[in-house]
Amino acid sequence: MLTTFGIFISLWLITAIVIRIPQDSVGLSSFANTSNLLGSPGSAQRFLDILTVSGIVMYFLIAFQLNIQAN
Repeated sequence: MLTTFGIFISLWLITAIVIRIPQDSVGLSSFANTSNLLGSPGSAQRFLDILTVSGIVMYFLIAFQLNIQAN
């Protein structure tokens, strides 16, 4: 189960990092201004940053635990 969760986290992180919208792009800001779904572009970017860092920390913890179990 931990291996499956680790695979899911790693695939999610790869997707989240690859799809990141550059800072100078207006795509996220224009979407947020028209739909008001994500709130302001700054808060949406901050939320995505926190979510990505949390995923990275979870990935490292899972990898560390799986490494301990393998030895």
